Amino acid sequence: MEYHRKMDTVEKLKVLSRDSQYDLACACGTGKDEHRRRGLDGKWLYPVALPQGGFTVLFKTLLSNACANDCKYCPLRLDNHLSNIRRCTLQPEEAARVFMDYYRRKKVFGLFLSSAVIGTPDYTMERINAVARLLRERHAFKGYMHLKVIPGASDAAIEEALSLSTAVSLNIETPGKNHFANLTSKKDYEKDIMRPMRLMGRLTGKGMPFSNVKCTTQFIVGASDETDSEIIDRSFDLYKGMNFKRVYFSSYQKGLGAPEIPGERQFLAAPEMPFVREHRLYQVDFLIRRYAFKRDDILLDKEGNLRLDKDPKELWAESHPEFFPVRINRAERDALLRVPGLGPETADLILTARREGKIKDLKDLGLKGKRAEKIKGYIIME
Repeated sequence: MEYHRKMDTVEKLKVLSRDSQYDLACACGTGKDEHRRRGLDGKWLYPVALPQGGFTVLFKTLLSNACANDCKYCPLRLDNHLSNIRRCTLQPEEAARVFMDYYRRKKVFGLFLSSAVIGTPDYTMERINAVARLLRERHAFKGYMHLKVIPGASDAAIEEALSLSTAVSLNIETPGKNHFANLTSKKDYEKDIMRPMRLMGRLTGKGMPFSNVKCTTQFIVGASDETDSEIIDRSFDLYKGMNFKRVYFSSYQKGLGAPEIPGERQFLAAPEMPFVREHRLYQVDFLIRRYAFKRDDILLDKEGNLRLDKDPKELWAESHPEFFPVRINRAERDALLRVPGLGPETADLILTARREGKIKDLKDLGLKGKRAEKIKGYIIME
């Protein structure tokens, strides 16, 4: 692996914060304030919703981009010899010092720290955890810290990360080992991905030592040859059976990976598909987490994929005419949530308004335009 001339901390951070863009978890959102953005110095800043309302940002960087793995969807992979990849590694003391400088100047709210695999998973985890220890112990930082768990990390390394962090994540990448085998020859799906994820879910369960730590994961959508059905099945398992709090989806980005992986062939057939597909999967994820949809409520085509031309909630409504119209002045919250155009906040607003009297017009709820017209097709006001 070729290293360029020695870089100072600022130069390394420019390279590593730029390369962290390839880990897109938390990069997607539905509102303008929810998307990642670049700071004035070119570093990626990631939005976080605050409990009291509003947004703040995380400082996100890699500790290293010199990776020992061969993940074929990733431009930082070991066997990618493109001359424009500048390999470098931050020392734990450098990473901690730079973050604290940002934090003291109130530029960021917390830290999202990830890394390429430096030699071995546990060596990399030791360096990630070392940054966290420095921040917690030497700098007395008590705020938000999201640490990436490296595939193949030992139980001890994972437990230490949980003891230091607010949140942890490990990318599941695909919904099964056969699809995973298309992307790497160096990692084992069961041993390196599912084993640590089960441990993370178990240790953060109710009544467990790290129940206050949030676990998340990410699928690389379209790099391999998985179906939406397989991703959705695994997502339900992650939420219901493994205590994970969020599942993210990142479209494979054309041209970043090796030419022989399925993702490159799919782009030739439908270049817009991965991004629309990612959007539909996020819509399904929202239905699972916020709308209490069950697995059978998610409708797929005969190939086991979501329709790209139709919102999955609207598709369910069209397929269940017997459920409608919903009586807006009498329906329970779960029934209101089945109405296209009505979300959790609006459903709660309806329930509150009904305590004052009957709702006679959607305008009284602040609903108008195309959204109101959509809702009117599925409700009645007695």
